[in-house]
Amino acid sequence: MLKYIKISLLEVLEMPQWLKDAVFYEIYPQTFCDTNGDGIGDIAGIISKLDYVKSLGCNAIWLNPIFDSPFMDAGYDVRNYKLVAERYGTNDDLIELFNKAHEKGIKILLDLVPGHTSDQCEWFIESQKPEKNEFSNRYTWTDSVWEAPPQYKFVCGITNRDGNYLVNFFSSQPALNYGFAEITHPNWQLPPSHPDCQATVEAMKDVMRFWLDKGADGFRVDMADSLVKNEDGEKPETCKVWRNIRKMLDEEYPEAAIISEWSRPHTSIGAGFHSDFYLDHDNNGYRYLFREKDKETGECKAVFSKNGKGDITKFLDDYLDELKAIKGKGYISFITCNHDTPRMTKMFSPLEAKLAYSFVFLMPGVPFLYYGDEIGMKFMEGLQSKEGGFSRTGTRTPMQWDDSANHGFSTASADKLYLPVDTSADAPTVSAQEKDEDSILNTIRKVIKLRHENEDLQSDGDFEVVYAESGKYPFIFKRGKFVIAVNPTDKEQKAPCKFDGEQVFAIGKACVE
Repeated sequence: MLKYIKISLLEVLEMPQWLKDAVFYEIYPQTFCDTNGDGIGDIAGIISKLDYVKSLGCNAIWLNPIFDSPFMDAGYDVRNYKLVAERYGTNDDLIELFNKAHEKGIKILLDLVPGHTSDQCEWFIESQKPEKNEFSNRYTWTDSVWEAPPQYKFVCGITNRDGNYLVNFFSSQPALNYGFAEITHPNWQLPPSHPDCQATVEAMKDVMRFWLDKGADGFRVDMADSLVKNEDGEKPETCKVWRNIRKMLDEEYPEAAIISEWSRPHTSIGAGFHSDFYLDHDNNGYRYLFREKDKETGECKAVFSKNGKGDITKFLDDYLDELKAIKGKGYISFITCNHDTPRMTKMFSPLEAKLAYSFVFLMPGVPFLYYGDEIGMKFMEGLQSKEGGFSRTGTRTPMQWDDSANHGFSTASADKLYLPVDTSADAPTVSAQEKDEDSILNTIRKVIKLRHENEDLQSDGDFEVVYAESGKYPFIFKRGKFVIAVNPTDKEQKAPCKFDGEQVFAIGKACVE
């Protein structure tokens, strides 16, 4: 019996067919490829590398924010949702990217930030005016500058409007107003059904239509669970917002996909998302697989550590319930990493990382490969924060293409680069790994190719646990006709299982008898 509360699902559950065999590549545009020598990556650079992306086996791209922004939070502080930031190019350049990608069979998801904008957004500039206007309630304001309840995060006393405004996180990101599930301050909190809160939903639909009409294939949705305030758990009011948006997509753009940053698939899929990221959160399965540490000693206790101290059952206790809850309704998206997370190479050796990344592409759902992980790029320690990166900055460094200046990322002088490149002697590059049949790069290509060639290994394929014991290896599971044994330890491990058939792919030492 599932441990989750049953939630209402959409009556219409159309699924974009292309997600069934989608493998995504996440591109951080600032540091992927710079073609004009200003030290910052651009859309032209992404276009120039589409053949490379395709060579990986990736047939879809998630593009981190490229909209106009003052870049206090690397573009997650949007100033104009309908304008490409000048440093990346123009709207026409983005449309060209859509077209060129589609010619090569590659889909493009844009990064939608629905919960907040920049404090330089025109909506906010109008909202902070003392005079009542259509944007006055586009954001959440108290009705007096003297009121700032401590349970909320407010910016106080910097506008002429008599009130303080709510922010989601950074002070430069005022929270858009989708209402409050529980009204505790009726003098300034609105219910989600209020026309002004509904106007915020319609404004976000308008943004989505704008880019879908120009060729986008959907959106990855930032902080998708953070819209309606004062609700916990299943977040029914926020789910209503997304079901409303999903209804619009089903009716007008049935092949458009929305993928949520929520990490609660049984809730987010019920809210209308096609897939939900499996993220590094406390006590969830993803952490037990790839990130778990002893809280006192700092010793790695992840399943994919070669020290053999991980516990696969902790992953399964979380994952199997989630997988069962969303089966046939949507997907779980495993990630190798993302722009918010230290690269796995911070904890893992190249071999451990190779095994972990390969596992991501052998699981059900829609997998995501973070740029540079395919060559084992390092998490660069000790970098000064850039554009709100702080502890995340070391994961956002320039892509390492070859051994030329700046590893082929840019012709700019080193001091002009968005972030410094890895100059260590063992810095991995695409050009070097292309020549090594056993490299992480070529291993990932083989695994993704195997996935594409076999429906059993794709998004909808079954998942069955064959052998999983607490504190023991190997972990063995089935995907249709395929039996997969996982053993990241440096010792031969045996399981009491027998199988007939031929070996089609091998990296580690897992075996059965």
